Amino acid sequence: MPLDAPVIKMDRGFFMFYVIVARGYKFQHHERLWESRLTINSMTGYARSEGYNEHCSWIWEVRGVNGKGLDVRLRLPAGFEDVEPRVRDRAKKCLRRGNVSINLTIEWIRQSGAYTVNEEVLSGFVALLPKLAARAPDARPASLDGLLALKGVIEPRDEKLPDSARGDLEAALLSNLDEALASMQAMRADEGARLAHVLGKQIDTIQTLCADAAKLAALRPDAIRRRLKEQVAALLEDASSLTPERLEMEAAVLMTKADISEEIDRLAAHVAAARDLMNEDAAVGRKLDFLCQEFNRETNTVCSKSGDVDLTRIGLELKAVIEQFREQVQNIE
Repeated sequence: MPLDAPVIKMDRGFFMFYVIVARGYKFQHHERLWESRLTINSMTGYARSEGYNEHCSWIWEVRGVNGKGLDVRLRLPAGFEDVEPRVRDRAKKCLRRGNVSINLTIEWIRQSGAYTVNEEVLSGFVALLPKLAARAPDARPASLDGLLALKGVIEPRDEKLPDSARGDLEAALLSNLDEALASMQAMRADEGARLAHVLGKQIDTIQTLCADAAKLAALRPDAIRRRLKEQVAALLEDASSLTPERLEMEAAVLMTKADISEEIDRLAAHVAAARDLMNEDAAVGRKLDFLCQEFNRETNTVCSKSGDVDLTRIGLELKAVIEQFREQVQNIE
């Protein structure tokens, strides 16, 4: 069997490398992401809102950090447990992902004389006086004003609000909470716009590197052909043990190992999917995070199949950009 016969078989397979040139348009004619309208939100933010009425003053504080889902944690004053479900509903309507803490602090306006003596605590201190006098006989006797100054003896009197005043207070609190949530959401949207600009440029870089990899694979068939010829020649050194069928099988294996057309196609699909997700009006952070895994999977395969220094360099640059993209995605709602 002539030495070049297996190579003629493999030349037919090289057609797929030239096809990459036609496929390359997928990377070259897509609109730049960061020039499009974006709806990305960050998961981090902070807002504070204050209010008051004739009974009290209050402060709402809302903080948000990264999280896998939406986890709303509340700290409300005692006696406001019935407000908690309405607070959670408001938070879930405007926030879709992140660890969110909502704190409410209320300071009541006390009327003059609205204090009382805690008889039980005072009796406990008085009962201790004989024992203390026995231990320290030279000490000065306890005075009334000293006893009243002890912690817990004088307490502010709890004055229950009328039902109408309580309803008005809760309505004012929830209205003020809505302002805090809106302010926090605006902050998350501002940061999200900045993140989207960075992510858009990173996707553009991934797209450019993928196009470079496609062009390089398409423009270097001669080098791949020479490498395969050398490998087949090494197989033919012991021709007595090789049949034509075995040679064709080995050639097909070598050709499959050298072909990156499927990986290039999938990378093109992932780039398009990332652009579509970036323009969705939804929480897309987890989907983008999954897409980063797919980017890495295809890039690792390209690197493992690469027998070319330049293609390996492009693969390593792709891995670096994809890792930067993944780090930024962790902040996306």
